[in-house]
Amino acid sequence: MAELTLVKGRPTELTGRLDKEIRTYNLLDRLGIVYERVDHEGAETMEACVEINKTIAPAAICKNLFLCNTQRTKFYLLMVKGEKKFKTKNVSKQINSARLSFAPSEDMKKYLDITPGSVSVLGLMNDKNNSVQLLVDKDIINSEYVGCHPCINTSSLRLKTSDVFDKFLKAIHHDYIVVELDDEE
Repeated sequence: MAELTLVKGRPTELTGRLDKEIRTYNLLDRLGIVYERVDHEGAETMEACVEINKTIAPAAICKNLFLCNTQRTKFYLLMVKGEKKFKTKNVSKQINSARLSFAPSEDMKKYLDITPGSVSVLGLMNDKNNSVQLLVDKDIINSEYVGCHPCINTSSLRLKTSDVFDKFLKAIHHDYIVVELDDEE
């Protein structure tokens, strides 16, 4: 992976950037949310994310999982610290849901306008009907910064966690449920 550089704010050159990425920067700027950005090759694995996280440290590295119930009538976005395991039974019990599984990519596109590998809390800005419930690992809430993609996995942002939960989510009219996940064993 090439050397990564952290810069303040949106890219100065938008040529080649997807509309959904530009809309993300527009919303963050309109809300007065300060962020830092690093551009990189597509982050397809947690190993690639670890390298990127070295650049955006001290942001909490998150796994963002798009989940649904068996009937595909309820959808969830789970933000969990990268080193933790997702145990469906544990999370399902905490939110009083039938067993959860990974939602199909077509539902991810439909509700969040994102594709696998680009899942991020920022995708909730595209969920105008609040069809997706955000679930957040309590250790994420307790982090000063959070790292996430601007709806595309070729950039990563470092934002203050309080800005995400106090400004961003309120502006897009989404709430969240805090869950507890165990550290990986």
